[in-house]
Amino acid sequence: MDIITQFATLFFHASKDPVIWLSQVFVVVFLTFGSNRLLMRVLDSLKARFKKTASLWDDVILQAVRLPLRLVVWTLGLTAVLSVLENVFASTMFSLWPDIRRVSYIAILALFFSRFIHQAEVNIIDLNRANKPMDVTSARAVATLLRITVVAIAFLVILETVGYSISGVLAFGGMSGVAVGFAAKDMLSNFFGALMIYLDKPFLVGDWICSPDRKIDGTVEDIGWRLTRIRTFDKRPLYIPNSLFSNIAVENASRMQNRRIYETVGLRYDDAKVLKAVIDDVRLMLQTHPEIDQNSTMIVQFNGYGASELEFMVYVFTKTTEWLKFQAVKEDVLFKIMDVVEKHGAEFAFPTQTTHVASVPPELAGRVER
Repeated sequence: MDIITQFATLFFHASKDPVIWLSQVFVVVFLTFGSNRLLMRVLDSLKARFKKTASLWDDVILQAVRLPLRLVVWTLGLTAVLSVLENVFASTMFSLWPDIRRVSYIAILALFFSRFIHQAEVNIIDLNRANKPMDVTSARAVATLLRITVVAIAFLVILETVGYSISGVLAFGGMSGVAVGFAAKDMLSNFFGALMIYLDKPFLVGDWICSPDRKIDGTVEDIGWRLTRIRTFDKRPLYIPNSLFSNIAVENASRMQNRRIYETVGLRYDDAKVLKAVIDDVRLMLQTHPEIDQNSTMIVQFNGYGASELEFMVYVFTKTTEWLKFQAVKEDVLFKIMDVVEKHGAEFAFPTQTTHVASVPPELAGRVER
């Protein structure tokens, strides 16, 4: 019992003896460092164990809690060290430490929620983790709003902790918000425009969009809170305020189900006898073409009499929506139409004019010769 008493007196009794208080500080730092290493090993073991599960949230929690837990351990260790040093040195820092410690715990908790939101955002868009991954644009928007909310709540709680009345802050924020709203109405309209884009999802990052109302045609690269960046097909960046999208029509070419081939083919009037056979063979060719969608509208019909041609319409849809592949399919269809026309001995028409010369009456022929 004497040994235990001496040990407790040595390490837990307040003393200004350098040997005692330096030993106490050393023991606290050693225990803090050891506890930190032990907790990290426990978390690594749990991570390896839960890695085999199908749930996303165990991985999210373990990854999010890693740094905050270390900070909590070091905060506790620093509190113990300062409690030892308070008996040795006289400083106003020791009286301020309780408030600093409370603020630190609030900041660490906010850090945990922020890391939790970030890791959840990463996991729910990962094809290897989520059964139904969320699109990147929506995940980023929701995560950003949640992080802003966490920071705002943490800031208000910290103010309340250090003695400031948050009711006055909220009242001031309400009055200043009205003034800011009038001064920054364009910025707010762009913000709410971005919010509508995130909620309605008319387009996502990576989509090809165009607008018949404005000269907008390109691929969406980024949807910010004020601007949307579009890369045009000549590789130029186009920056568009988000509020503009609430006033214009936008076509999303990336969400097409098919692409359309719409051509008018003209044959000569001399090929009128084989026109029906040509149309029937072209229709048969399209009905057996592997890249033509047979469930969509297909029209191959005589369309009308042109100025110098007999016109028939080819109106079909391809299975692919990919631009380059569509061009290859369209080229193949046009070449096969050409083969059908040549097989029937017909020719494509081009603008011609026929001049009819009236015959000269016999009684006028002599006069014309003279």
